[in-house]
Amino acid sequence: MSTYMAKAETLSRKWYVIDAAGKPMGRVAAAAATILRGKHRPEFTPHVDCGEFVIIVNADKAVLTGRKLEQKYYRRHSGYIGGLKEVQYKTLMANKPEFAMELAVKGMLPHNTIGAKSATRLKVYAGAEHKHAAQQPEAYEI
Repeated sequence: MSTYMAKAETLSRKWYVIDAAGKPMGRVAAAAATILRGKHRPEFTPHVDCGEFVIIVNADKAVLTGRKLEQKYYRRHSGYIGGLKEVQYKTLMANKPEFAMELAVKGMLPHNTIGAKSATRLKVYAGAEHKHAAQQPEAYEI
């Protein structure tokens, strides 16, 4: 008996919608990363991109538990001396909730070419509307 190995050409990719309203951001990001990676499928193969498309709606209504809104910072560095920029998550969630959700999901994907390719299949929207109705996405419950 031989082991089945999935091939990227033969896989069909489905679309899923995750509603983040009132749910912790980390739980939503973990569910999205699992679908993007393809680990929910029975034919999952680690070295093949088996993932599917994910649409996250209501990213602005996602909840950060504890005191993360005040204590957590998004930091980036320009590479120059004194080039550290930091933004409090309270500000980030008010101004760019889509970016905050993308950061959470990308951090849970593998940091290699498969993870980078998987991240391109993530679509995040701050409101309840999305423009992917033609793909007939299925609702995914967390």
